[in-house]
Amino acid sequence: MSQQSAHGRWTLSDSDDDDGNVPPPRTNTIKTERTEVPEQDTRKIDSFFQPGRGTSDGKSVLPSSVVKKEEKPSVLAMGSEARHAAHANQQQPVKYETNPSPAVKRKRETDEAGWALSSSDDDDDRPIPCGQQQAQPKKQECSPKRQPPSPKRQQPSPKRVKKEDARPPSPHGRTYYIDEPPDFFETSIDEETETYRFYLNKVVGLDKKYNTGAVHIRDILSPMFGTLKESVQFNYCFDIPWMVKQYPPEFRDKPVLIVHGEKRESKARLIQQAQPYPHVRFCQAKLDIAFGTHHTKMMLLWYEEGFRVIILTSNLIRADWYQKTQGMWMSPLYPLLPEGSPETEGESPTYFKRDLLEYLQAYRAPELSDWIQRIREHDLSESSVYLIGSTPGRYVGADMEKWGHLRLRKLLSEHTRAVPNGEDWPVIGQFSSIGSMGLDKTKWLAAEFQRTLTTLGKNHDRDPPMLLVYPSVDNVRTSLEGYPAGGSLPYSIQTAQRQIWLHSYFHHWRAETTGRSHAMPHIKTYMRASPDFTELAWFLVTSANLSKAAWGGLEKNNTQVMVRSYELGVLFLPSAFNMSTFRVQKNVFPVDGGSSGFPVPFDLPPQRYSGKDQPWIWNIPYASAPDTHGNIWVPS
Repeated sequence: MSQQSAHGRWTLSDSDDDDGNVPPPRTNTIKTERTEVPEQDTRKIDSFFQPGRGTSDGKSVLPSSVVKKEEKPSVLAMGSEARHAAHANQQQPVKYETNPSPAVKRKRETDEAGWALSSSDDDDDRPIPCGQQQAQPKKQECSPKRQPPSPKRQQPSPKRVKKEDARPPSPHGRTYYIDEPPDFFETSIDEETETYRFYLNKVVGLDKKYNTGAVHIRDILSPMFGTLKESVQFNYCFDIPWMVKQYPPEFRDKPVLIVHGEKRESKARLIQQAQPYPHVRFCQAKLDIAFGTHHTKMMLLWYEEGFRVIILTSNLIRADWYQKTQGMWMSPLYPLLPEGSPETEGESPTYFKRDLLEYLQAYRAPELSDWIQRIREHDLSESSVYLIGSTPGRYVGADMEKWGHLRLRKLLSEHTRAVPNGEDWPVIGQFSSIGSMGLDKTKWLAAEFQRTLTTLGKNHDRDPPMLLVYPSVDNVRTSLEGYPAGGSLPYSIQTAQRQIWLHSYFHHWRAETTGRSHAMPHIKTYMRASPDFTELAWFLVTSANLSKAAWGGLEKNNTQVMVRSYELGVLFLPSAFNMSTFRVQKNVFPVDGGSSGFPVPFDLPPQRYSGKDQPWIWNIPYASAPDTHGNIWVPS
């Protein structure tokens, strides 16, 4: 059946199962993280786009060009097979033509793909670990008849081992990345004046003032913050050669532990990446529940001077640190406790130490035992944030409030206060991926999840405005990266067509206050704002996108919560800073060290989609208008 909305006409599944898979299409398919995605299903595309909808000029979206061959990229740890599918379009962008040819010929990748894209956790997409090789697709044309493959092509070909490049391929080809300006890595952070310790990443291509006070991975790992002895990198996607080069020369051979969620072929590929680096070791996170991912992004840094924690939103690939908007929280430098101190010593009012230890213990990994002991031996009492983690499992009783959105609900209940006219204080969610939430909002979003986000003290405000910030097609098209930025915004047509009700919540990504309107967000933030958007009741930066896999879903008549993935974020509450609310900082850049305002990374209030706007869907074509690099988007 189909349904008409202000955002286009969508073909719906006749199943009302929240997490049901899309029925297999009749075309050849490739595996995505949790579902089957058609390589070129024009039936769904036609039902989604209607004349005058979905593009800036009102034209229908059709493939329109020929892709030319390019040199194959290096092997990186990829997030899913869906990313391998998008890779062909990113690595070999299609040029816009005013008089397009009637067919699109594409050279399909037959080896390991290259550019590592950012992470998706769509509830009903099948998880394929980072770097797993795509099934050998056939070269094909978008024409009525297909020639049968020759017997020679049906024979399996031996795998080829590819040499790692010095830098990862870019979405626009190997010549896209430019060297950062000489002053790009000059850091102006004064730890003594930092109130919140929340930072954005530096972005290539912005006016210098918008990078003043922002942070790059090289800054984080530099001697400025401590004399590094050892580190742990928790993440989802890795480019190990690139990661190693971000460490300064004097720390480049210090031991590094990689915590990942890869299995089978993708695990082997990750280990192969590290062969030239004997100081790199691995810890595989247990993923015992189907469709879960290791999505946490955290650094543990052990110095001669102490210990530090970084919780962030970036994968360990260059594309995530180049022209995207990312966020991070950097802890103070935690000193060593006096010898013989009890384990309970060095705790903060927010119980950050206890919660960090509990999160690490949930991995049940011997490789983390030394780090758990090191944390016990340090003083974390200066922590002013609360830890919000997710770990895979089914939890009952008191354990239900340890992880996911019920953990957030518990903290908001215990450490915030109700505000007058709370029903007018909107909830704002901003994210880079969207999971399956059912055929109507009562299945999860406007039920248990909204119940959590609208908790203030012992009150639960009913039906306040909920504003969801997610890039539109035009946001992506006009971005610094152009259409390839959409490879890090993996909202699929299969999921979107089953929840068209969600798109009435959508608002544009606009970030003039931080200069990042054209740096597409991979950051994820949630907050509660006053009706005039000048105050915040709380603010959260996290790896968790808008999905049940990340936040958890109630089961068995609300007596059990099931969480699929590892996630991690930090919650800023005014009470921990001796405030009643956070004042929103109007001018985030250049950084004013004396400001007490909170640096919200995008503009408030958010701007609602107009009737012609469409949310970015990453696995359908956009060919009626070129992006900032003169390319169109024709997914494999």
